[in-house]
Amino acid sequence: MDALEQRTMSKVALRLVPFLMLCYFFCFLDRVNVGFAALQMNADLHFTASVFGFGAGILFVTYMLGETPSNLILSKVGPRPWIARIMVTWGLLASAMVFVSGEKGFYVLRALLGGAEAGFFPGIIYYLTYWFPGTYRARVTGLFMACIPLSSAIGSPISTALLYLDGIFGLRGWQWLFLLEGLPPIVLGIVTWFYLTERPAEAKWLDADERRWLSDRIETEHASKRQQLQLSVVQTFFNPRVVALGLVCFTLASLLFGVGFFLPTIVKSFGLTNMQTGWVSIIPSGGRRCCDDLVVSAFRSEDGA
Repeated sequence: MDALEQRTMSKVALRLVPFLMLCYFFCFLDRVNVGFAALQMNADLHFTASVFGFGAGILFVTYMLGETPSNLILSKVGPRPWIARIMVTWGLLASAMVFVSGEKGFYVLRALLGGAEAGFFPGIIYYLTYWFPGTYRARVTGLFMACIPLSSAIGSPISTALLYLDGIFGLRGWQWLFLLEGLPPIVLGIVTWFYLTERPAEAKWLDADERRWLSDRIETEHASKRQQLQLSVVQTFFNPRVVALGLVCFTLASLLFGVGFFLPTIVKSFGLTNMQTGWVSIIPSGGRRCCDDLVVSAFRSEDGA
């Protein structure tokens, strides 16, 4: 790796990766915080386990339906305005959960939240292809996705702590949880509009030679891929690799979110307080992170790194 490449990629990583990780932290948190809200909300609103499970899961129906259209729009209007729009919209809807008073409202707002969040994760993955050559992309994507266990580990005690705001200004603790955890994405969405740069050629925070090198490298890779493989949207849906990876993603998400939604309620049934429930709920996320680190270390050892 020459000095220009190393200098350029270090600047890009430091500029983009921490900010995008912070955004995804709140994206994941606003999906699963309903599990901690359930510690109070289910009793207040007389939700059965079936009602809660259906409302928690319906988010992914609209999320699935909205992902492809969202990314198609993103490719037309550009990542910066579309990602900013996604974040502000989901933040408003996540905060609006404070007004839930029954089953129908719960279902509708969760479905709308799924539609609002749709396109954020794939949009970021698409955005990274503008900035990171293929040799860097797996590492950067891995760092970005590390927010999943981090969000669970850090978000669990924060969410249960917010339940102790119960009664302030006449709001229940679960209402404060939704309100206060829905506000950061709105702020970050506004910041995104000014902070993110569309493409390397527009990056004033890079030197001229750095912009030139990165733009040429990315364009060369994209041109090569366009020559090797061109699929329509419909053809992509039926591509065997897409189908296989979709099934893998489905099974992983089912396990991950199934545990995430119901773990707080299960742990609370052991006779723990809300705060104790939040701390104990960290354990699966911490264990998962350690396993991920062990796997990565094993692969590095095999490669002689």
